[in-house]
Amino acid sequence: MSKPSPVGAVMIAAALAAGRSLARDFGEVENLQVSRKGPADFVTSADMRAEEIIHASLTKARPGYGFLMEERGIVEGTDKSNRFIVDPLDGTLNFMHGQPHYAVSIGLERDGKPFAGVVFDVAKNEIFWAEVGRGAWLDQRKLRVAVRKKLGEAVVATGTPWMGKSEESHITFAREMAAMTPTCAGIRRYGSAALDLAWVAAGRFDAFWEHGLKPWDIAAGIVLVREAGGIVEEINGGDVMKTGSILAGNEDIVPPVMHQLRHAASFGKAAKV
Repeated sequence: MSKPSPVGAVMIAAALAAGRSLARDFGEVENLQVSRKGPADFVTSADMRAEEIIHASLTKARPGYGFLMEERGIVEGTDKSNRFIVDPLDGTLNFMHGQPHYAVSIGLERDGKPFAGVVFDVAKNEIFWAEVGRGAWLDQRKLRVAVRKKLGEAVVATGTPWMGKSEESHITFAREMAAMTPTCAGIRRYGSAALDLAWVAAGRFDAFWEHGLKPWDIAAGIVLVREAGGIVEEINGGDVMKTGSILAGNEDIVPPVMHQLRHAASFGKAAKV
């Protein structure tokens, strides 16, 4: 069994503390104050409380580190090598509707690269953590990605574009679904990218893809998947932390999924000609 480093332990403690706050608010979800950041982009008082807990906890433990936080934004630190990337409540829409599938996600970027990650599934009380060179873990169990080799046997997770996204993004997703559904055993959409990636690391999903995610959605999950023996690619060949177009899975399933996604994209380009 591996143990987290001191900074990993600090991240786990912060995630657990924020999760306790979210669990209390989940029991009173009908009383939460809710505001909109966009057409279907909500923030609740629970998000804000959880983020404040995380920021206070991590700042006390690592006062020089910077932050990139979903609600607070960029907080510069004196230590330019280390930055926490925080989503205090991934799955806000699930949370608001009383659906027990949401998470706290804390990533650590070191010298511009994902270095450590913690994803806390509050409702299931599951703490996923990983650090470069230390493996990926669910509590005290080491994680490995699934070993299925055939796409026809694979369960693949995704995220759908929501209200306010461009018409083209909805059309692209429809083409991708048309390409994927006949080729894999099943597709799932649960509404939390952080947990989707954690579940890829745990072998519960064989792959996951989505476009247009934010760094705080994926920073922790990228480390989990890679340390569990999986691969993470940017769908169009760019920098996944900048574009948020991500495909993750094992080395046998990612190539055929990528083929189907790019086939869908090329079909869309041909249709425009």
